[in-house]
Amino acid sequence: MDSPTQRMIRIGKSSIGLIGVDIALNKALAAEMPIDQAVDFIFRAVKEHNYIPPTMVEKYQEAIGREYSKLLGIHDEKEQGLTIRILGTGCISCNGLQTMVIDAMERAGVAADIEQIHDRDEIWRLGVTTTPALMINGQIKVAGIKPTLAQVEGWIREVSPDSD
Repeated sequence: MDSPTQRMIRIGKSSIGLIGVDIALNKALAAEMPIDQAVDFIFRAVKEHNYIPPTMVEKYQEAIGREYSKLLGIHDEKEQGLTIRILGTGCISCNGLQTMVIDAMERAGVAADIEQIHDRDEIWRLGVTTTPALMINGQIKVAGIKPTLAQVEGWIREVSPDSD
């Protein structure tokens, strides 16, 4: 049986770690649920493992719908600001890439949500077959090699209106 793991999800202006959301997302995808049905299913599953304040139910459901839509490939991440995903097994190269991304963000003077994705099934669903990989706002910038700091900074500046 799958054990629930934590995944960071953007809810309002905060990133919140939710336990069990990956399992629920995968089950909804496997059952090919429509978005409304999937949101209800995933929300109920997530609520079993996490405290959800009654005043935040709607925001959590919106965030779950956004995550499900991303997996279906029908959600535009640009409206949420700069989102950076580092895909890999959690090895030294992946951790080094995260450090490099943070340095590049500091040099560019921008802020972003950074998410590390270690789940191989999710990495494959995102179209990545070699790691480490870097995805910025839903676009794979590099996979299988570690880019230079200048490259990462350039990619961040390309998509960020906030850069200096």
